[in-house]
Amino acid sequence: MTPGPAPADPVTTASVTTYFRVGGMTCAACVNRVEKRLSRMEGVAASVNLATGRARVSHPVGLPVEELVATVEKAGYSATLPEPPSDPRPAPVQDGEGGEHRRLVITAVLALPVLILSMAPALQFRNWQWLCFALAVPVAAWGAWPFHVRALRGLRHSTSTMDTLVSLGVVASFGWSVYALFLGGAGEPGMRMPFTLAPSVAGDGMAHVYLEATVGVPLFVWAGRFLEARARRGTGAALRSLAGLSVKDVAVREKGGGERLVPLERLRVGQTFLVRPGERVATDGEVVEGGSAVDLSLVTGESEPVEVGPGSVVVGGSVNVAGLLLVRATAVGADTRLARIARLVEEAQTGKAREQRLADRVAGVFVPVVLALAVGTLGFWLGTGRDAQSAVTACVAVLVVACPCALGLATPTALLAATGRGAQLGVLVGGPKALEGLRHVDTVVLDKTGTLTSGRMTVARVTAVPGAGGLDEAAVVRYAGAMEQGSEHPLGRTLVAHARDQADAELPGVVDFRALPGRGARGVVDGRLVEVGSPTGELPAVLADALTTAEAAARTPVLVRVGGEAVALVEIGDAVRPGTYRAVDALRRLGVRPVLATGDAKAPALAAATGLGIQEVHARCTPEEKAALVRTLRERGHRVAVVGDGVNDAAALAGADLGIAVGSGTDAAIGAADVTLVRTGIEALPDAVRLARRTLATIRVNLVWAFGYNVVTVPLAMLGLLNPMVAAAAMSASSVLVVGNSLRLRAWRPPTRRRRVR
Repeated sequence: MTPGPAPADPVTTASVTTYFRVGGMTCAACVNRVEKRLSRMEGVAASVNLATGRARVSHPVGLPVEELVATVEKAGYSATLPEPPSDPRPAPVQDGEGGEHRRLVITAVLALPVLILSMAPALQFRNWQWLCFALAVPVAAWGAWPFHVRALRGLRHSTSTMDTLVSLGVVASFGWSVYALFLGGAGEPGMRMPFTLAPSVAGDGMAHVYLEATVGVPLFVWAGRFLEARARRGTGAALRSLAGLSVKDVAVREKGGGERLVPLERLRVGQTFLVRPGERVATDGEVVEGGSAVDLSLVTGESEPVEVGPGSVVVGGSVNVAGLLLVRATAVGADTRLARIARLVEEAQTGKAREQRLADRVAGVFVPVVLALAVGTLGFWLGTGRDAQSAVTACVAVLVVACPCALGLATPTALLAATGRGAQLGVLVGGPKALEGLRHVDTVVLDKTGTLTSGRMTVARVTAVPGAGGLDEAAVVRYAGAMEQGSEHPLGRTLVAHARDQADAELPGVVDFRALPGRGARGVVDGRLVEVGSPTGELPAVLADALTTAEAAARTPVLVRVGGEAVALVEIGDAVRPGTYRAVDALRRLGVRPVLATGDAKAPALAAATGLGIQEVHARCTPEEKAALVRTLRERGHRVAVVGDGVNDAAALAGADLGIAVGSGTDAAIGAADVTLVRTGIEALPDAVRLARRTLATIRVNLVWAFGYNVVTVPLAMLGLLNPMVAAAAMSASSVLVVGNSLRLRAWRPPTRRRRVR
């Protein structure tokens, strides 16, 4: 399979980034070991994710990928090149999960009778211990075999991992049980053995067997890993749901008017295809014929279907709700919006938060320290005169209870769940750094045109003089649109589009049309003289008030006269997106101060800022001035995010603590950003801030639990206050709890949206 390395940082043109899967990792110590081995190679930087089993390696162009794979294999792990990250298909099952499931089931069948008999003295019949021994032998050998193999592999490489601790725990408890049965008197017929959750280190003079620990340790570890795997698959459900949006076959329109069904991978840019009601749009394209409503909720998080018609852009993966559409493909394969979303989410999930980097450093020395503590515990109890049974019990408990797995899973599982949930909400987060940036941002610099506003001229309001000329508002709009049908002026085209949207029939024709330079145009419509142009002369009171309002709002006023009488004033401007009011208010409630910086003139900038309640406004800003504003704010101690959608925003986006691009913007803006809002506008931005804060809080809770668990349980085990079987259950539970806590992010919902604030 071809590696398909993706270009790394454009500044570092001599390096590329390669992704591959690493098999055999079981804890954070494994992650640390793989990263260290790869980073020892000249010019190589590696980041390995335990939850996904993926490695992201930046390396010199001349370094063959085969050498990277060989380095991982020399460290005792497997490495395989995955499908290209642009392919939004779900990852295959890793590390033989099916085989591990079968091993768990068989181990459970063998282990449960041993556990029941060992824990219930009333059920211990004559020679019960020999039945338990017969059942424990295959568990200690076959059931725990993968742990023994990985422990020996680590020994050959002079390293130790979680598997080393599990293997030693099984071997030590089984070895002591063999000694007790054959040489210590525990094999005598009629022997009864009490069971306690917190055994005393003083001993009772009896030679106990610890077969329940022998079978319990692998059973609970396998059960814990099975639950972890299921939960981790849950954290990646959002990415798999994106993969499920792609279709397998598409109905391509033939030149003769017929159609044929072809596989999606054979579709080419420029071909036209049919989308019937209820079907998914196969790929990004432009509607050629037909009209319908398209549901984008699973792609962008938009809750309401969007009306589309000829000329409208549609996104692959969206659902055609009603009519029949003929669509021309504009992007296929890795170039589609859906593939880009999947790629951004996958790349985000390979990063590491600051806390996780600390946890990985701790995990690198964790297992050797635990081994030293276990040996020290054994020596201490033997040195104080305690019996060997109590000393071995405490030693095994120390080996089994220690858990670097939770440390390794604390951040990646939360990041998996959060980035997937963010994608469902229309927010693509570039990784842990972006989450941390969102968490601490206190100032957001907003562009106006295309970000806060729609970026296109629309009719904001029509004010008609009641009863003037015997015309209502609809008739006035129809006459004005008819007059401008031949106009190339942006205002004229806006009037025509608005009139056609409002009219039930075709607009009437114009007779005796004349352009009035600097004033507008005049002509005859339906036998009546109509003039459309700039407001001049004395106006009726209602139109004079409307003119004042239009000027205050920085809208362009267009006066309509019929038969020489002023009958209406049409206000045209770049309208603020409906969700913007709500989003800006929510940002203020979250403690984030909005600042408007735009290249537009002062009047429209102030008008938009006033309507949104933004206090600080910077108008007529060049790209350099926007970047300078960001630097100034940062020098004042602010944590600054910049939101933009154009090429002129790229410098400011790159220079901010956090760059946020609107998904409808240019590739330059999206490429310079840390966060991309898939939806148009900034309505999802407050949700992104809330999700970041919740995610980092979840990561901190996970790490507190992971560190705190070991701080509490290891000393208890050293004091002989933990039965090894209970220690095994606690160790597995710690990892499952961490993953389960992260999994709650999948169900996170933004607070109920308040009514629009103006």
